Amino acid sequence: MGPDPIRSSGERADTPLTAAIMAGRWIRTAAVDDEHGRRWRANPDPHGRPAAPGGPASLPPASFRSVSLHSGAAGIVLFFLELAAGTGHEAYLEDARAGARYLAATWRRQSGVSLHHGLAGVVLALTEAGWVLGEERFEAEAVAAADRIVRGARAMDDGGIGWSGDPTPRGDGGVVLGLLRAAAALGVPAYEEMAIEAGRRIARLTAPRERPAACPALPAEAAAPGFLAGTAGTAFLLARLYGATGEESFLDAARRGAGLVRAAGVATGRGVMVGDHLGYCSGSAGIARMFYELYRVTGDGGDLEWVKRLAGGVRESGAPFRQTAGLWNVACQCCGTAGLIELYVGLWAATGDQEHLEFARRLADHLIGRATGYDGRGYRWYQAYRRHRPGEVTADTGYLTGAAGIGAALLHLDAAGQADRPRRVILLPDNPFPPIPVPAVALRRPAG
Repeated sequence: MGPDPIRSSGERADTPLTAAIMAGRWIRTAAVDDEHGRRWRANPDPHGRPAAPGGPASLPPASFRSVSLHSGAAGIVLFFLELAAGTGHEAYLEDARAGARYLAATWRRQSGVSLHHGLAGVVLALTEAGWVLGEERFEAEAVAAADRIVRGARAMDDGGIGWSGDPTPRGDGGVVLGLLRAAAALGVPAYEEMAIEAGRRIARLTAPRERPAACPALPAEAAAPGFLAGTAGTAFLLARLYGATGEESFLDAARRGAGLVRAAGVATGRGVMVGDHLGYCSGSAGIARMFYELYRVTGDGGDLEWVKRLAGGVRESGAPFRQTAGLWNVACQCCGTAGLIELYVGLWAATGDQEHLEFARRLADHLIGRATGYDGRGYRWYQAYRRHRPGEVTADTGYLTGAAGIGAALLHLDAAGQADRPRRVILLPDNPFPPIPVPAVALRRPAG
């Protein structure tokens, strides 16, 4: 983590909102404008490089990473839209507008269709930009990109349809989630129809096929029960499809996946751990999303209890003050503290249990304290994104790996508890928690 010679972590007085503003300041230093609009360098340090290169061969080329939800313009556009909502400063809308212009002008050059690295994520960003900015041209480009995703579906060897054959959220599962979101937001039923048809193929699979690790940070064996490239994420998708269709085959398949994850759990006092990883991509923060989605669509209290037990396991691990094999020197949404903040803010919004909100605040205090900002250029977070290469320390701008996603998590925490002025937050399609982070009971007003 980067040292700050001016203030120690205990001396920082930042709120989540001011820290998010400082993250936005640093991201702005990475802006690159051209005739198409604005993109942002993944790592603006003179001698640094982004966390994405050097990972699995399945990652897209650098040209697509510049627009991706994972580490490019799509994720940063979402962050600036939220920063404008959180601060009321319209200047951030101009950042988002410039990024959306770049997405609208360049998406046709791209080939991948996945949610985090491909067109499905671009569709999400253009849709949100069009809605917030009131510009129909962005929504029109989102429709055009989503149409291309639908046209790109092909017959799989097993008789179903898909794109890559990978059923997890990293692959076809993420495309399905993106199309479900696009169908609702853009009002195009054909997107949902395609998503359901591709989902039926995934439901027929008895188990997710073996894939590489969920992110370059983890060895392949760590991914099996996890979310982004594992069983939990596939079961989440199937539960989402059950909620959309009521088809029991989706629920049955989701329950099979959940059963495999339960079998891998190890009690830790009042909590539970599945493997040693705590993050969204392969650990507790992501696996909890699967169980909450099952609870959301079925009302089964046993699923909610598993969410709470996973959250308890994270607390019992000593995170974030104790670095472990499951929460090493990493801060981002994918594998680190920001992803845990999303879990606890979401769980508080779902249950109203103050314990979850207080722990989210503790996580945020620690995360803000480790930010680097001594040069006046804003906040960034240096981290060893790949835990098997701990000496490789970078600071990135993107959503899953860097400051944009960290800033978004802090903005979601800032929105939490403000029942007097609740605001919608932008959650990715694989986040099942309430999009207004205030418990429903807090929004009720007495009659008269």
